[in-house]
Amino acid sequence: MQKEYEDQLIVKDANGNLLSDGDVVTVFKDLKVNGSASMLKIGTKVKNIRLMASDHNIDCKIEGFGYIKLKYEFVKKS
Repeated sequence: MQKEYEDQLIVKDANGNLLSDGDVVTVFKDLKVNGSASMLKIGTKVKNIRLMASDHNIDCKIEGFGYIKLKYEFVKKS
């Protein structure tokens, strides 16, 4: 869920926990990545996330994968 209140972005993970910049999240579903032959596997930890006001709310860098944007409904806070 994404909401904006007075220039403040509020994003919650799939379990309803509030996310903020710099959090560590875990992918809980295998995700096929467009333009890539590989997939993000269940249990992939993503460190130091950045929140964005777009359809893909989470901007991050994954070790061995590179920069990627994720949707909040596929992650849970670690």
